[in-house]
Amino acid sequence: MWGIEGSCAALLLFLAYISVSSVNADSLSAPLNVTIKALEGNSAIVTWEILEGDPVIGFAITQQKKDVRMLRFIQEVNTTTRSCALWDLEEDTEYIVHVQSISMSGTSPPSEPVLFRTPKESEKLASKSPDEVTMEEVGQAAQLRAGELIIIVVVLVMWAGVIALFCRQYDIIKDNEPNNNKDKAKNSSECSTPEHPTGGLLRSKV
Repeated sequence: MWGIEGSCAALLLFLAYISVSSVNADSLSAPLNVTIKALEGNSAIVTWEILEGDPVIGFAITQQKKDVRMLRFIQEVNTTTRSCALWDLEEDTEYIVHVQSISMSGTSPPSEPVLFRTPKESEKLASKSPDEVTMEEVGQAAQLRAGELIIIVVVLVMWAGVIALFCRQYDIIKDNEPNNNKDKAKNSSECSTPEHPTGGLLRSKV
C-alpha cells in the first residue's frame, strides 16, 4: 500500500515540476522588433530586442526557405548578444526567420515571422549609386595607385641610369679629344716638313 502511495506522490511531484517549468517558460516573452540588416546575396544579419527584466541567457533561431520544409536551427547560450549572422544563403531566394529567447527554465514563444529576399549580385551592383564607394573599392584603388607609383619610380631610376651612363661616356669622349687633336697636329707637321741634312744650303752641280 505504501509502495502505491509513494509512486503516486512521485508522479504528482513530477507533474508539478513540469507545470512550474511550463509556466516559467511561458512567462518568458517572445523577442520583439526582429529585423534583417546587412542583407547580401549570400548572407544577412538578424537583430532583435527583449523585454527588460526577462532572464534571457541565449537565443534560438530557425531559418527556412519559403515553401521548403527544411529548417536550419541556430542556438547559442551564455550570451547577451541580440544579433546573429545568417550565412550560406542563396541569391534571389525568400527566407523566413523566427527568433526565440532562452532562459534557465526553457524557451520563449517564437517571434513574429520575418520574411526577406536575398538580392542578386547584379541587382546590388546596379542599385549602387555612382558616388557610393565601398572600403574594398578604396583598398583596390590604393593598391593600384601604389603599383603605378612603383612603376613610375622604376622608370625614373632607369632613365637616371641611362642619363648618367651617357654623361659618363660623353666626359670620356671629351677628355680624349685634346689628345687626339695633338696626335693629329703632330702627324700633320711631320708629313708637311721635309727633313734636310745638316750643313747649310743645297748647291747644284755645274
